[in-house]
Amino acid sequence: MSKEQINWDKVYHFLRGKMANLPEGTLEVQEFSEGFSNLTFLLKIGDWEAVLRRPPYGRIPSKAHDMEREYRILEKINPVFPLAPQPLVYCEDISVMDKHFYVMEKKEGVVIDNVLPSLYEKSAETGRRISETVVSTLVHLHSIDIEKENLKDIGRPIGFLARQVHGWIKRYNAAKTHELTGVDEIEKWLVDSIPTSPKATIVHNDFKLNNLMLDRVNPSKVIGVFDWELATVGDPLTDLASAVSYWADERDGYTGLTSITSNPGFITRREFIEQYALQSGRDVTAINYYLTYAFYKISAILQQLYHRWVSGDVNDNRFSKLDVGIKNLIEMAHRAKNNKLL
Repeated sequence: MSKEQINWDKVYHFLRGKMANLPEGTLEVQEFSEGFSNLTFLLKIGDWEAVLRRPPYGRIPSKAHDMEREYRILEKINPVFPLAPQPLVYCEDISVMDKHFYVMEKKEGVVIDNVLPSLYEKSAETGRRISETVVSTLVHLHSIDIEKENLKDIGRPIGFLARQVHGWIKRYNAAKTHELTGVDEIEKWLVDSIPTSPKATIVHNDFKLNNLMLDRVNPSKVIGVFDWELATVGDPLTDLASAVSYWADERDGYTGLTSITSNPGFITRREFIEQYALQSGRDVTAINYYLTYAFYKISAILQQLYHRWVSGDVNDNRFSKLDVGIKNLIEMAHRAKNNKLL
């Protein structure tokens, strides 16, 4: 299935039946650049705009790409963290679309991936401002009182880290397509060395630069934080390590992960961690454990995608080189484990 095969007339009539005050006009649809995961579309009716999110095409793993969960999480998080988009309507009726989806508010700004937008001055100062904004936004998210805001029920904070470690080891091995040297050693070390977690917070679980939207003029201002599908409550240092693992360094080599953060002006991984520790007051002495886990987890995510390509579930040739990235991510995990990353 593709964008053209979706019956957008059915989506249009669904929206008309569920949302009051939509303006007159036809539905216009634009697909955002397609990643490896969930699909997003810009919807326009007259001067009304919104964003639709749905799972990828084809067969997907059980319990993955849960749009209803993401929608319900946004219902709870948006009131206390407005950078999370406001959810508007959810649909699980497969007569409307082949998979469940939801619609959320459209935020106006810039998402940065591999290239600095021409709107921003190309300088080291811009890189520094963006870097500091990412750190402070993560600290802000982790500062929300989950008990006061009645958010504890979106996850199970007790035993969170152990469940995550064991869960991702299980997922990696279920999707294994080939043997890689050093994987068993990393898995054993992760299981045997689980540290004591700090007090639980909201955990985005995919916090990285290209999941943030910045102001078109001011790179120090965040407009939105996206992709809340995996959000829960648990160990905030898993979020920190995830953000740092995606914070590419020019010395990394090919990992399947690319980011503008390897360019001059952006702070280093070590500086990211130090700024987070200073602003949050959290003890980060066990960060190498969390970084090891973060790189292993990303390798497991890519392994799941690579397995789909090997098994023929997807024909996207971008998936064909993921095995190289997986190998290098395991090597990054070893570097973190042996205190040779920072």
